[in-house]
Amino acid sequence: MWAFAGIAFLVILFPGPSVLFIVSRSLSLGRIPALITVLGNALGQYVQVTAVAFGIGAIVAASTVAFVAIKLTGAAYLVYLGIQTIRRARRTEVVPASTGAGARRKRVLWQGIVVGITNPKTMVFFAAVLPQFVVVKLGHVPLQLLVLGIVWVAIALVSDSAWALAASAARTALLTSQRRFRRLQVGSGVVTVGLGVGVALTSRSAS
Repeated sequence: MWAFAGIAFLVILFPGPSVLFIVSRSLSLGRIPALITVLGNALGQYVQVTAVAFGIGAIVAASTVAFVAIKLTGAAYLVYLGIQTIRRARRTEVVPASTGAGARRKRVLWQGIVVGITNPKTMVFFAAVLPQFVVVKLGHVPLQLLVLGIVWVAIALVSDSAWALAASAARTALLTSQRRFRRLQVGSGVVTVGLGVGVALTSRSAS
């Protein structure tokens, strides 16, 4: 478990698509929605861990069709969220970060979960790496995988929350005018759309 925790820390510490998505949400919506996004993304990743624990992850890792289907679903959803952010920038007023620009928390949580579930690179990583840290002689292999998944999620929550809080602090400093706020939202939307395009172009070998 400690060996896996060390590897998980190194992997999570290096900013990837999930971190960029969380930072983008923090800049466009504020601190609270960003932290809710962190929670949702972690829950989505744990759904992937559960899938690996019960054999579904191996199917996705081995099947090109399943991999592409999940990849395109996640990519399309990110593009959709980015476009929505850009459209919202035209009618959103400058508000305190704590209000999350009127974002509905349940919707933000669900969006984070969907992004976490539909990240094919994470699924393939879990399917390839998690089983290597299982001690077969102890038995209860699915339970061991679920526990390792909890370790991953705990580290991810701390690391991603730090990114969200840092981005939120930057957002507060930038909220000095309506024009700048709208530009910030448009920029966040463009980044999210770019992430979606990047996910769509990702090959299995890059996972």
